[in-house]
Amino acid sequence: MSTLLLEVVTPERKVYGKEVSMVVAKGVDGELGILPNHIPLVTPLRIAAVRAKVEGEKDHVIAVHGGFMEVRKDKVIILAESAELPEEIDFDRAARARERAEERLRRAREEKIDYARAQRALARAMLRLDMKNYT
Repeated sequence: MSTLLLEVVTPERKVYGKEVSMVVAKGVDGELGILPNHIPLVTPLRIAAVRAKVEGEKDHVIAVHGGFMEVRKDKVIILAESAELPEEIDFDRAARARERAEERLRRAREEKIDYARAQRALARAMLRLDMKNYT
């Protein structure tokens, strides 16, 4: 079976790099399934999990907090604002972040709070909490 190289990179580090049989990511226009020899494309990504399917293994899951995905024939590069593997996440901290973001959203109408920023913070916290299912 043919494979492609998946690399997930942030400004700080390379989070993931491995030969995979399929990549599933959420672009701004919907979910994308990328197989080897896919047509080239570049798309912005949502705050969501990226799944890497590796033959004979359980799916590898990476929390990607926005960025871009570049697809080449034999390689997928995700340039993420930030990204982390499930085992790197502090779930207690993520729960506290979710509570803070929800509180900011509740107060957004009365106070001058950046609503979009609070929504992104909530999405990041929820994604991190969802990663608990993959540990």
